[in-house]
Amino acid sequence: MSELRWNPLLEEWVVTATHRQERTFLPPQDYCPLCPTRAGSTATEIPAGDYEIAVFENRFPTFQRHPPEPAVEGSELCPVRPAQGVCEVVLYTSQHEGSLGELPVEHIRKLIAVWADRWLELGALPYVQYVQIFENRGREIGVTLTHPHGQIYAFPFIPPVLERELAACRRHQRVSKHCLLCDILAAERREGTRVVRENVGFTAFVPFFARYPHEVHIVSRVHRTSIAELGDDECWDLAALLKDTVCRFDALYGFPLPYMMVMHQRPSDGKRYPYYHFHIEFYTLHRTADKLKYRASSESGAGVFSTDELPEQWAAELRAAGA
Repeated sequence: MSELRWNPLLEEWVVTATHRQERTFLPPQDYCPLCPTRAGSTATEIPAGDYEIAVFENRFPTFQRHPPEPAVEGSELCPVRPAQGVCEVVLYTSQHEGSLGELPVEHIRKLIAVWADRWLELGALPYVQYVQIFENRGREIGVTLTHPHGQIYAFPFIPPVLERELAACRRHQRVSKHCLLCDILAAERREGTRVVRENVGFTAFVPFFARYPHEVHIVSRVHRTSIAELGDDECWDLAALLKDTVCRFDALYGFPLPYMMVMHQRPSDGKRYPYYHFHIEFYTLHRTADKLKYRASSESGAGVFSTDELPEQWAAELRAAGA
């Protein structure tokens, strides 16, 4: 079952996808469904002996191209609708061990091309309004397969976080005549203490308003609204900064730091969003090497984050991790 149920209190959709209870959970060491299918071995999701990068539709999707009818009948107060959309898995490499940070820059550049291709193709579907490209890494995040991979969700609506960002960017543009992210980036570069690393095309920094420990935003230096608008040089610069950021995470405490990586791009609903600015956000959970920052009652129940350290300190620690 896969359906959308409307929450009238928060004015947002909740997805019920009961079939996901059966998804693969930490398979045995001798079998990975994301590795290539080897001769004489059990078939995997990839019917080939090797690959560079692979994309396939998730077997346990939150959204489906042809969803079933809802299990319940909605009401005027709480409407229900089919959860139509697409969920894809993006395999970064055929190698079972490793991470995004361990891939060569040249390989990450190819991955960026794949992301851009999928953003364009999925965004062109008539029932898709927003395409989210993301990666969850680490058991602490809830990852059930350790093979290096990310995911893509093609939503039939604009997610609430993006709606809030779009509204803020639209208001800022109307009042100041400037792009909000361009102004945030200029302020971070001018102040400097929270900048972790930058190159010609992108800047990585811990935002002034960071909510997660060692949260990093990677923002394009030239105003772009999606990954598909990046020029070739910008793609190379993004590849280099993605690798650099993940390597700093891994060096910080001496182990692969669990994180969520989420791309923020304009919607794919056919409307114009010239005031929005492409960027990537990394959220990590470790506030120390052996302590996690939980999203507890204040964060979950009130939407108010509290942090145990200053963003300026987190940026300094990440800069030192890359030394």
